[in-house]
Amino acid sequence: MVTRQQMWDRLGEPVDVLIIGGGINGAGIARDASMRGLKVALVEMKDLAYGTSSRSSKLVHGGLRYLEQLEFSLVFESVSERRILMDIAPHLVHPLGFLFPVYRGSRRNLTMINAGMWLYEGLSLFRSPKRHRKLRPRDVAEEEPCLTTENLKGAPLYFDCSTDDARLTLETALDAVGHGATVVTWARAVSFLKDEAGRIGGAVVKNAFTGELCEVRAHVVINATGPWTDRTRAMSSEPPTTLLRPTKGVHIVVEREKLPVRNAVVCFHPTDDRVLFAIPWGARTYLGTTDTDYQGDPGDVIATLADIDYLLSAAAAYFPDSPLTRDDVIATWAGLRPLIRASDDVSESAVSREHQIIVSPDGLITIAGGKLTTYRRMSAEVVDTTVKFLRLTNHLPPDLEVAHTESNPLPGAVGWPEDDNHELVAKQVLEAGQGHIEPETARALVFTYGMRSIALATRVAEQPELARPIIDGRPEIVAQIDWSVQEEMATTVTDILIQRTQIFYRDRDQGLGATGLVADRLAHLLGWDEATRANNIAQYEHDVYLSRKWREEIDQSS
Repeated sequence: MVTRQQMWDRLGEPVDVLIIGGGINGAGIARDASMRGLKVALVEMKDLAYGTSSRSSKLVHGGLRYLEQLEFSLVFESVSERRILMDIAPHLVHPLGFLFPVYRGSRRNLTMINAGMWLYEGLSLFRSPKRHRKLRPRDVAEEEPCLTTENLKGAPLYFDCSTDDARLTLETALDAVGHGATVVTWARAVSFLKDEAGRIGGAVVKNAFTGELCEVRAHVVINATGPWTDRTRAMSSEPPTTLLRPTKGVHIVVEREKLPVRNAVVCFHPTDDRVLFAIPWGARTYLGTTDTDYQGDPGDVIATLADIDYLLSAAAAYFPDSPLTRDDVIATWAGLRPLIRASDDVSESAVSREHQIIVSPDGLITIAGGKLTTYRRMSAEVVDTTVKFLRLTNHLPPDLEVAHTESNPLPGAVGWPEDDNHELVAKQVLEAGQGHIEPETARALVFTYGMRSIALATRVAEQPELARPIIDGRPEIVAQIDWSVQEEMATTVTDILIQRTQIFYRDRDQGLGATGLVADRLAHLLGWDEATRANNIAQYEHDVYLSRKWREEIDQSS
């Protein structure tokens, strides 16, 4: 059992390392540090992966376009990490074809792009998921029938990976817990604790549900709050500075029938030449992303009508025979890239994706910038810095171990077939469910939980009522609600429907019809009163409203 209440009850014991922020970097740091033998606590003001780490393009990739910016070290690091993530999380990181159409009049020469493909694979030491191919226009027409071939010169097809970013974050955090870390969601760090010399020695943490305050003493405090980095640093005594240049990325989700792509299609927007993708996603396709400067509260970032129309215009240019309209948009998500501010003279897309580790005079260690793909390596660098700091302050525990985060599988990958046979695992899930689980649900469980899906199916066999669909016609089942609470620290309706199941993005009604069922189940599991149940439903309805708020601009302009 790994419940949120269990984690809160453990909070308050002195630790070696306190991490603020439960995104992919915070989770990665907690995993690495706990595997080395450090005593670790992590606090997150909302759910794990609430911010950027569940609102990315959901890709594990080397960043082919960074070759154009001559960021060879970033590409090499990224393709190396892509291979590692495929090994330690094969149930979450899947090979995906990327089609790169080149048209007459493009500033990108087809010969140069093909040469770039060889360089890209060379930087990966030729360990890409598959070797790239050069497609002629007629081959492209067969591969992607919806893509316009007018003035098409050709299209290399290369391979990177897709992922479930929220679950990659969650499983990384769960592995940290398995190695002794305390990970607490819905717990905000409200102030730092300092010694007489002004050095940070922990934080005061507030329980979002009860208002209870807890002092967490730590030898090192790490700021891994992504877009909230500058706000967290401002809690310190150091003069306020602006480290970040956040840029907003928006994605839209449509029915697969509306935009039936087989591969991730690389598009360059017809108005500003920014790169974006049309990506297959099961029964859905999503399109993104935008890249615009953002100045507001990171918690308020949402898609606007201008964002939606920007993406629709790109789709119209590349897929004219499959025209998308505003009415086709099922859901949206908007996130912020916590990029390092260097110069305001460059465009948003040209801002480097490299990361920085900053140690403040009062001892706060901050990690900022970087990419989802390279989180594991960034996390290791942060822990290396932490170990040096602990050694200098004579707080380094004896006999630290080597983490080996590059070879130890995440929880859902323990026992995964060496031949990456998803269907074999799905068959095991069906057998464990003893006839109570449908084949479609079994496959969906495998892609969500990996080998852990077998244990979940065993629960269904013991309690067949847990096989009830959360939404009729969809594969998600009630057992996933219980599992999310009892094994994955979920505590709210939003936790379940957004981060744990992605029903928010995939259901035509964004899960609104399931709020009562989910809230009732959570009330039973967590002992909610009627007011808490109602507040949870209202909060989720507000989350859906924010996803659709851009539609109000249509009404205002008509």
